[in-house]
Amino acid sequence: MLELRPACENCNKSLPPNTIDAMICSFECTFCSDCVALLQNTCPNCGGGFTLRPIRPANNWLGNNYLGQYPASAKVKFRPVDFTAHQQLLNKLQGLTPEQR
Repeated sequence: MLELRPACENCNKSLPPNTIDAMICSFECTFCSDCVALLQNTCPNCGGGFTLRPIRPANNWLGNNYLGQYPASAKVKFRPVDFTAHQQLLNKLQGLTPEQR
């Protein structure tokens, strides 16, 4: 199940479990939508693309599958992006969409 990390890895913006601003790559690297735009939809950690992070229900609607049973992570991964290195990655991937990487 997703960790639902609490903050953007680049800018440290708070990303609570119910936000529609959190984006993740397939490895759950977590960024806010503003940083994903700066990163040109390319994860600086793996080179993959991003998608909206799903929202885990706050209420127990069915089978205890909710935040109360499975809380969001409180562990912050603050790893500001080296934009010079990221530009080199973007140059390597130039013209490739996420599904082609």
